Amino acid sequence: MERASFGTLLISVAFLAMLACSIALVAGFFGTLHPAFDSFSHFRVHLAVLMALCALPLLATTFRLQAAVALLFAVAAFATTSGSLSFSRLWPVQAAYEAKNEDRAIYKLLQMNLRYDNPTPKKVLSLIGRTSPDVITLDEVSAMWATELGYISSAYPYRILCPYPNGIFGVALLSRRPFAAGTEARCERRGAMATATVDFGGIDVDVAAIHLSWPWPREQYWQIGELTEPLSALGETAIMAGDCNAAPWSAAVRRVAALGGLTVMPSAGPTWIHIKLPDLLRRFAGLPIDQVFSKGGVTIHSATRLEDTGSDHLPVLVEFSLRLNQQKPLDEHETATAAISQTGKTPG
Repeated sequence: MERASFGTLLISVAFLAMLACSIALVAGFFGTLHPAFDSFSHFRVHLAVLMALCALPLLATTFRLQAAVALLFAVAAFATTSGSLSFSRLWPVQAAYEAKNEDRAIYKLLQMNLRYDNPTPKKVLSLIGRTSPDVITLDEVSAMWATELGYISSAYPYRILCPYPNGIFGVALLSRRPFAAGTEARCERRGAMATATVDFGGIDVDVAAIHLSWPWPREQYWQIGELTEPLSALGETAIMAGDCNAAPWSAAVRRVAALGGLTVMPSAGPTWIHIKLPDLLRRFAGLPIDQVFSKGGVTIHSATRLEDTGSDHLPVLVEFSLRLNQQKPLDEHETATAAISQTGKTPG
């Protein structure tokens, strides 16, 4: 009798857990209605897996119909993330990155959330030295990091550090390539975004570092609204990276992309988990919240998560190239108009 009661209790717990996961999953798809719903979307993969695990044993109970429906929903919810994660390369209909073109130079961008109190800053500097990226986007640039980054000023002389009001969550942009002549690097007024126009072998590209706050009930939704001006001011060709504290399929990331006219790069995979948990768990069960955006002549070729450097985020190394904007050929009417404007005479 006691064994039957315990079994009934387990079935009830599994059913209630499955129901709770399904409610949270559904809420996450309505993130555009309210940021509270979007907070659930960041855990879509985790919720889908957990719901499926709860549903599987229920297939052998009187709840088998509900369990079957839950399994189908879990698979469908998981599938909505496939286009945003790097494992989308398993599906030939959707290539994650473009193949490299031998005729174009390949550049590297390194995205890192440094963690404001990182106990091993020398690991960060060593990684930068070994990967030798062209540009670096940094988050959680505290006063400590302003000092540490000074040690690589000769390798990365072109830089801008944007302090955050709390002195912890600032961003920075470092480049070994010069900022374009006649331009100035700029900080968003609260230090959540840094932008500079970088000269890549004669091609000017707006490069930006961004760091968003935590989702609702924290201020992420309102912060994105405050970033409307700097995001919309990005040039026709731009690349931006940062800790968005939001998954690539979330309404928050889609909103950032829309404001800047940007495309979100397929994620390199989970990059964050609590710092006290093992690195292996972060790589498979963490959250993919470090994002890279691009537009215009930027072509993304690859994104790789690198080794732990003492932060609760993994660094992401991105390889990209640039294509020149080709001028479209003039039609007959445009040719005649151009000839008149240059000579003042109608061509005969």
